Amino acid sequence: MNEIIKSLFSRKSVRQYETRPVTPDEKNLILQSALQAPTAGNQNLYTILDITDEDLKTTLSKYCDNQPFIAKAPLALIFLADCRRWFDSYQFAGLTPRPPEEGDLMISIADAVIAAQNTVVAAEALGIGSCYIGDILEQEENVRKVLSLDEYVFPAAFVVYGYPSKAQMEREKPARPPLSCIVQENCYRRMNENEHFDMFIKKGSIKDKNEFREYIRAFYDRKYNSDFANEMNRSAKRYLEQFNIL
Repeated sequence: MNEIIKSLFSRKSVRQYETRPVTPDEKNLILQSALQAPTAGNQNLYTILDITDEDLKTTLSKYCDNQPFIAKAPLALIFLADCRRWFDSYQFAGLTPRPPEEGDLMISIADAVIAAQNTVVAAEALGIGSCYIGDILEQEENVRKVLSLDEYVFPAAFVVYGYPSKAQMEREKPARPPLSCIVQENCYRRMNENEHFDMFIKKGSIKDKNEFREYIRAFYDRKYNSDFANEMNRSAKRYLEQFNIL
């Protein structure tokens, strides 16, 4: 198998790291890889924050659902959807641009996340693990303050990196659903109840419909309707208000 494809299939989130650092050369390669990502109109509609201050990293770990492993990660990058930079360039060119709106924000978020994924792939190629921290959207007021975020800047992705511990190396990657559950042809179609049940059977998550209901209900409480999910939704709403979207 091609080495790039092989790394995509083997890559898993890493939440425990060896103490050895990510070297400056490795960090540079990871960051340079972000710049090679596809970007709308070659605009690079994102800014990357390299979190080198250990106290700040610890603070962010607390804001992000109190996850200590974030503070221990050798490398931490936040990918900001940046609608400010080009807005300022337009003004510096003597224009009177409209404020950034919904489409501008969405395409900036896409740019930022694509760049983030390039760094994840690059890190994996170097033997460096990574983990996305979705909780960067929690505690919006505090995150905005400590990162000095502008009103037209949105934290699209937070990724931490480091050499995996032995336990993480040996941990089995969670199963993915079969392509037939994810890939549809031409038009979208809602899956019926039996298809949902079959998807989780094939993933190995459950064995029968009673387990299906128990598994989904537990997941609903743990993720979808959790305190942190509700907080992220509240925080995201406040960010969107900055763009006059809500």
